[in-house]
Amino acid sequence: MAVAVATAQETAFTADTLSDEVFKRMAGRSFPEECTIDRHELRYLQVLHIDHKGQVHQGELVCNRRIADDLLDIFRKLYEARYPIERIRLIDDYDADDERSMSNNNTSCFCYRTVTGSQHLSKHALGMAVDINTLYNPYVKKHKDGTTIVKPAAGRPYVNRQKPFRYKIEKGDLCYRLFIEHGFKWGGNWNSLKDYQHFEKN
Repeated sequence: MAVAVATAQETAFTADTLSDEVFKRMAGRSFPEECTIDRHELRYLQVLHIDHKGQVHQGELVCNRRIADDLLDIFRKLYEARYPIERIRLIDDYDADDERSMSNNNTSCFCYRTVTGSQHLSKHALGMAVDINTLYNPYVKKHKDGTTIVKPAAGRPYVNRQKPFRYKIEKGDLCYRLFIEHGFKWGGNWNSLKDYQHFEKN
């Protein structure tokens, strides 16, 4: 939702434990019955962000408590620099459907799920990974038979990173630098596949 630019930053960037109201939104979605993560390990963050049109929005995300301070600092600095992020909503607004969330260019963090194509828990399942501007920074994996998997599927036009387009994360840009400075790894640096939206921390 859009907010007035005059909103005090001290109240616009906050981290708290999961209220019953927030947890109710997550239950059965990003926090399914089989979830092995303790609810008290997670934090609910509210941050301001600016889209490419210069519109200010109040965003929300859930992360592991261990990276809550990192994310508050990163998103505050991105906001102050007017780095464009289109949307930051809980993935539960998309019924925890990653494809739907990514296709809507949504930035999110916690979702209890496995790594694409495996049975191993994702860093998102631990609340230790963030996906930024997901439509324009897709997951790309090329197979030996010549086929290429792109997630979200709607992100295929943005696989070519030589093209100029809005919301693109590039090595060395402010978003990249801030996450790296805070000890995160970028999926765009991986060799076996590229996950341009993805930043994770151990």
